[in-house]
Amino acid sequence: MRFYCEISLLPNPEVNLNFLWSKVFQQIHLGLVEMQDNQKRVPIGVSFPEYVIGEKYSVLGGKLRLFAQNEITLARFDATKWLNRLSDYVHCTSIRPLPERLKGYAIYQREQPKTSKERLARRYASRHNIDYDTALLRYSEMAYKLIPTPFIRLKSLSSDNTFCLWIKKTTVAESSGDTFSSYGLSTSASVPEF
Repeated sequence: MRFYCEISLLPNPEVNLNFLWSKVFQQIHLGLVEMQDNQKRVPIGVSFPEYVIGEKYSVLGGKLRLFAQNEITLARFDATKWLNRLSDYVHCTSIRPLPERLKGYAIYQREQPKTSKERLARRYASRHNIDYDTALLRYSEMAYKLIPTPFIRLKSLSSDNTFCLWIKKTTVAESSGDTFSSYGLSTSASVPEF
């Protein structure tokens, strides 16, 4: 990764930051879907420079960076175009080369924790063609689990369902890979940290 642009979510007393993340990331996702090749790989990765993970809760912060190997890829993506209807709530920088001094690298990947017995029971019932109450009995002993990983609530345009996109950060020693999912995330490709 050699170039980036940074998107800042602007503080606003009328709009909750989580709501704004949902809207901004939905638009970024739609743009990245347009950039996919025939293997559903995307040449743009994302990072959250203000990402903080704690024992009880974590936050993504208020910034998002988009990374690519070359300036042309980011120009073709055109983040400003995708965020045009949110222009009162975001600021998008121009495309810039990476700074010479980096803190390191990180992998941002999707995490899919087993969150609630109700959700698991609904899924089990639909997959095994049984009623919800029977499926819920299967998970009745499951303890409540606190998940500290930060997430963005998104809406699936294909099913119209709302879901949480949990985002896990792993610090790594060196740069690796350059293809990402349509969320800009990867299980193996890293992005620079600075």
